[in-house]
Amino acid sequence: MNNSTEAGAPALLRVDRVTAGYGGPAVVREVSIAIKEGRITALLGANGAGKTTLMRAICGMVKFTGSVVFGQDIVSGRRTEQIARLGVAHVPEGRGTFIDLSVEENLRVGCFARPTQDGAAETMERIYGWLPRLAERRKQRAGSLSGGEQQMLAIGRALMARPKVLLLDEPSFGLAPRVAAEIMRLLRRLQSETSMGILLVEQNIEIALGLADDAYVLRTGAVVASGPAAQLRGSDELRAAYLGGH
Repeated sequence: MNNSTEAGAPALLRVDRVTAGYGGPAVVREVSIAIKEGRITALLGANGAGKTTLMRAICGMVKFTGSVVFGQDIVSGRRTEQIARLGVAHVPEGRGTFIDLSVEENLRVGCFARPTQDGAAETMERIYGWLPRLAERRKQRAGSLSGGEQQMLAIGRALMARPKVLLLDEPSFGLAPRVAAEIMRLLRRLQSETSMGILLVEQNIEIALGLADDAYVLRTGAVVASGPAAQLRGSDELRAAYLGGH
């Protein structure tokens, strides 16, 4: 059971003054955030604000300046697979399941990010407990699953690595409200049953702020507001980030 849900919980991962892009103008500029143990952190902002780029920088998929520190490990300069083995799991937008593999085979792929394979069977059964729909379809081809089931499978595969930090990019995108609510209940359960830190990018502001403990608001690549999620609800900075204006 997780007991590290206070605001003073230790930071599992720190991003300090990160600037990143794709060869042209910077998409993310001087961004600093912290992902804390046992807490859900929302990263908010309009399309193009830099949320996905920041996640990619954390995972070593985009070159950046500044620093990313995971525990005592400096992430800067490490390859994506090395960062995954440290304990950072990333579920990108678009799910990315292996459609010709079964549900169970997809989950086993997630084991490759673990330092060892010890306890993989127990981890899989725990994931089936969290996501019983996957257990029902464990032998089914992933490509035959619904969009919501494929999203659950992508999250389950990331959890197979037993990460300390989970990055989720738009997990409810394109899903029916009922399925999106099921995924958000899973995140709340992960928070209550593990000490994992979760970074959530979510376009639905109400869902994100209702779920998160902490939040950062990005606008044109820079943090314009941060603090407890409940305090940011309805703030001028949040409104401006999505609707423009000052």
